[in-house]
Parts: sequence; C-alpha cells; structure tokens
Amino acid sequence: MNSIIRRGVLPVYNNVFKATCRSFAETGIKEKIDQIVKNNKVVVFMKGVPDAPRCGFSNAVVQIMRMHAVPYESHDVLSDENLRQGIKDYSNWPTIPQVFINGEFVGGCDIMLQMHQSGELVEELKKVGIKSALLTAEEAKSQEKK
Repeated sequence: MNSIIRRGVLPVYNNVFKATCRSFAETGIKEKIDQIVKNNKVVVFMKGVPDAPRCGFSNAVVQIMRMHAVPYESHDVLSDENLRQGIKDYSNWPTIPQVFINGEFVGGCDIMLQMHQSGELVEELKKVGIKSALLTAEEAKSQEKK
C-alpha cells in the first residue's frame, strides 16, 4: 500500500508543489523586473556585464551604448535563471539582450542597431533627457566650421 501511495499520490503532490513554487517565483521576478525597468531611464538585460559581455549580441548593444555615452543599468541574466526566463516572459520577447528606455521595451540587438544607424536612437534618448555623445560630437564639429 505504501508503494502505491508513493507512486500514485506523491508525484502529483510534487508536481503541484513545484508548480506552486514556480508561480510564486515568477510573480516575484515580474515585480522585481517591473521595478527595475520603471526606476531607471535605460536598462539593458544582457548576457554578462558591460565590461565583459558573454555573447556577441550583448557586446553589440554595449558598444552602441558606449558610442552614445548612455548611462544605463545592466543586469546579467546568466547569473540568475529566474531573471533570464522572467525577462523573456515580461517583455514577451524570446531573445537576450533586451533594452528598455523610459520603462518601455525597445528591443534587442537588431533593433538597437537599426535605431543607431537611422538616428532614431538619438531622438529616443533625447525624449528621456539623455544627450547622445554622437550628437555632442556633431555639434562640436559644426561649431569648428563656423
């Protein structure tokens, strides 16, 4: 009888328990991400850290941010599996890195690269009170010509 209970009831109990624990963890991570995104002008969820990105796409986003001299908060999704999955669920976007500006999801590496190339990133940063270093350099050049 005892082995029947272990084979029949215990797996159901364990699965329900695991699902309940997971949903509590997901709720907590969603709130944590929400707080991070809303309390910072620019946030990058990436693989690695800005000084040592651990994937090429994260590195590309870091380089774009450096070119524009954007102050941003970064979070390494490789150091926390709940954060890694949580950010994907939060934004409904399957890949990392993910960039948020003024609390809104902007996109990943491809979108940031397009925005950088088109000049749209300078405009988006301006909307949140961040002056791009590329714009500053351009203004300095035009002042020299005068």
